[in-house]
Amino acid sequence: MKETNGRKLITTSVLLFLLAFVSVTAATAAWMTIADRTRVRSMRMDITTGANLRFDLDPHETFEEYVKTLTFEQIAERIKAEKEFDPRETPLTPVTTKDCEKFVLEDGSDAKTEYYLEFTLHFMATQDMIVHLTTADSDAGGDGTLVSSETAGVPDAIRISFTAEETSIYDPGMGGGSTQGEAGRTFGLPSGDAITYTGDNALFSLTANEDKPVILRLWLEGNDEACTDAIRKADYSIRLRFIGTDENGNLLETARPASKRQTNGN
Repeated sequence: MKETNGRKLITTSVLLFLLAFVSVTAATAAWMTIADRTRVRSMRMDITTGANLRFDLDPHETFEEYVKTLTFEQIAERIKAEKEFDPRETPLTPVTTKDCEKFVLEDGSDAKTEYYLEFTLHFMATQDMIVHLTTADSDAGGDGTLVSSETAGVPDAIRISFTAEETSIYDPGMGGGSTQGEAGRTFGLPSGDAITYTGDNALFSLTANEDKPVILRLWLEGNDEACTDAIRKADYSIRLRFIGTDENGNLLETARPASKRQTNGN
């Protein structure tokens, strides 16, 4: 009997060891190889807003001084001036973060500022509103939020955070819904006009004609299972579109055809 029990203990110990080994392997396998400096090579970003919502890289006194669209060229020039590197020439390197402020590499060492993107957008609206990120297109079409790449897995590995009073983190591979974590609320978006505007995809609130600075950070999440060597040297595009709603999720922008209007489930 003692021999049988001893065998069971040995078997159990071996199984526990194998489970621990698999867990460690799973935790580390997600990271893209960076020892040889392999990086995602390029990025394109365009940002558009709703009709009664504007933004800019600097604060202004009046709504009319803000803009409706920013391109990655403009954002890259600002990052180059403030961070002393050009994101058009220095693509992202996998990092992770617990608070969306301090970023680290796989070994826990501090990430260089050029490994991720950080810049501030200043928002202003003509009326009180809640600002959401949306995948729905405007009447112009083809401008809804989208992270895309010819290489599968790249969008899933990207994260974009928005920090005003609180932090919200957009995970393009999440779909809909949201989860609360240490760094803030992580949320996903359904595709196209299927979106409804709720607390899941709300970013921050605006008071009419008052500037609000919002810090955006964009990075490759090393702990995401998609962040492997399979996406090495991949190109990708990022497009962000913001929309304003009332507290019930009803759109406040210029009216659109009923078939295209997104409300809080109505």
